[in-house]
Amino acid sequence: MFRRKRDPIAEIFSSIPTLQTERLTLRAMRRSDRQDMYEYASDPSVTRYLLWDIHPNEEYTGRYLDYVVSRYRIGDFTDWAVTVTETGKMIGTCGFTRIDADHRKGEVGYVLNPAYWGQGIAAEAVRAVLHFAFFRLKLNRMEAKFIRGNERSLRVMEKCGMQFEGYQREAMLIKGQYCDIGYASILRSEFPE
Repeated sequence: MFRRKRDPIAEIFSSIPTLQTERLTLRAMRRSDRQDMYEYASDPSVTRYLLWDIHPNEEYTGRYLDYVVSRYRIGDFTDWAVTVTETGKMIGTCGFTRIDADHRKGEVGYVLNPAYWGQGIAAEAVRAVLHFAFFRLKLNRMEAKFIRGNERSLRVMEKCGMQFEGYQREAMLIKGQYCDIGYASILRSEFPE
């Protein structure tokens, strides 16, 4: 009988490591984050430029967090809770929306409670994930995308050293509308140690 070798990325994320920055702790999401997540996930200004709709109630958020915890167990979820180190409050998520190990590249995604917008927090979290991607996962290229109109997200990408690569016209059908999607990327050789 042949023993299947476990996917090294799944191995890493089955016990998702904690990342620390100056102000933030990126850790596994927990069911106890329900109220903090619902606070921003129920806000239409947050989901306006995202693929998902608002969370209708805290129970929905709780079920989502149950799902996340179950996916962590098998290493199939690659998003961190973004928390304020000083208070422990969960204020968003940041992580990988896709990892392509064959081509050594990935895609980063993030969402943040609007009470924390404009403070450089999203960029701080994204830089931590980029560092993890390049130095722990040994990826060569990281990408991010945004819906046209969400230039705030593009500014976060640029603060992290990503270069805007352009738009794909009507590239995605989101909430019943075809949307232009902007792309940015950074290479390992462009990311400072």
